[in-house]
Amino acid sequence: MPRILSEKDLAMLRKLAPECNDLVCTGSGVPFRSLLPPLANYFAAGPADFGDRLARLEDGELRTLVRLVETGDESLGCVPPACTDVFVALIAARLGPEAGGSVLRVCEAGAGCDNQEA
Repeated sequence: MPRILSEKDLAMLRKLAPECNDLVCTGSGVPFRSLLPPLANYFAAGPADFGDRLARLEDGELRTLVRLVETGDESLGCVPPACTDVFVALIAARLGPEAGGSVLRVCEAGAGCDNQEA
């Protein structure tokens, strides 16, 4: 579900992609409504860079992302499968297997995740 990015979201985006100067998707011309898809598709050079960027976040910020994924407010639908795998692994390593499993269950349910194998 699309949302308007909050100040907290924007602060996380600045950590994840400090080079981000424009909050508009170049492909659609629509403002970013999530953090993970633009990070994966426009700013990260690949899955390893995606993971390195996510690792910049504090645990509380990662918990926020997990909650947003669980509620459907953060989309994984446009995130490449390899980046989704990196995200799930990072969440499991930093926040525990329960949190990683929660994100994985969202993907397996197909809610906001095109990658059914994630």
